Amino acid sequence: MIGDLNQLVDYAETHLSEKLDVSVVASRMGTTEYHLRRMFSSLVGMSLTEYVRRRRMTLAAADIVDGQPLLDVAVKYGYGSTEAFGRAFQAVHGVTPADVRRSGGPLSSQQKLRFRLTIEGKIPMDTRIVDRPVFTLEGHSARVPLIHNGVNPHIQSHIASLPTEEHARLKSLSNTDPSGLLQISADVDQDYAEGSELTYMHGVALDESSQRPEDLDLIEVPAGHWAVFTASGPYPSVLQSVWASTANEWFPSNPWRLRPGPSIVAVIDRAEDFSTATTELWLPVEKA
Repeated sequence: MIGDLNQLVDYAETHLSEKLDVSVVASRMGTTEYHLRRMFSSLVGMSLTEYVRRRRMTLAAADIVDGQPLLDVAVKYGYGSTEAFGRAFQAVHGVTPADVRRSGGPLSSQQKLRFRLTIEGKIPMDTRIVDRPVFTLEGHSARVPLIHNGVNPHIQSHIASLPTEEHARLKSLSNTDPSGLLQISADVDQDYAEGSELTYMHGVALDESSQRPEDLDLIEVPAGHWAVFTASGPYPSVLQSVWASTANEWFPSNPWRLRPGPSIVAVIDRAEDFSTATTELWLPVEKA
């Protein structure tokens, strides 16, 4: 996977003045755009889209300092007007193109990335692969922003808005794995960009033959394989660490890749104040 990500960076670098078609380069590598984008954002801490934007603005700054007409530079990097280009430029550099033309800076440069192998994996990951038939996820959904670190207050607020008796009712409906009350994330931005919106569901899994409650939101889950990661420790940091380790260690070392679908967290055990927990992270996967 390290080689694939370096090829992706090289492809982006040679197409900075064009519209990127990541699906083409993913197909050449024998993988999928979905997996490639998710692994990139998990490892780098920014989306591929954001990285490409920063690289474009880095090169654009050099063109502006060199005296090239602003409209030419804007069009070169895919902007239809100098106004749109100026906003993107200032978002990256913190100064306007006119400021840079006048004084040459200050500039916030994005260097070309290069992925290198480091020795990881000294601590075994508690993982299993399960093959699940079609099932449904049913519960109460809300659109919330993606937050990479710490507690997501929007999710907390959504769960707190549900009546106490509703949690017990949902739990009683659960009749298939993953069992119990679940934290479900769906419709996630393929770049996994922080601040982008996703659908969060507080719900349960039901087998295909179950009668569906009409008052609950529904996510239909096709048959397929799942990688299930079990971890215990301070919550939610232990879960966020497992997320990072799947990209840093597990996927590069195993013949599986992510496929589109919801990610699911099942809380197996927890402290009364939820300061610590044992969790299962369910990720939809397919053979690489």
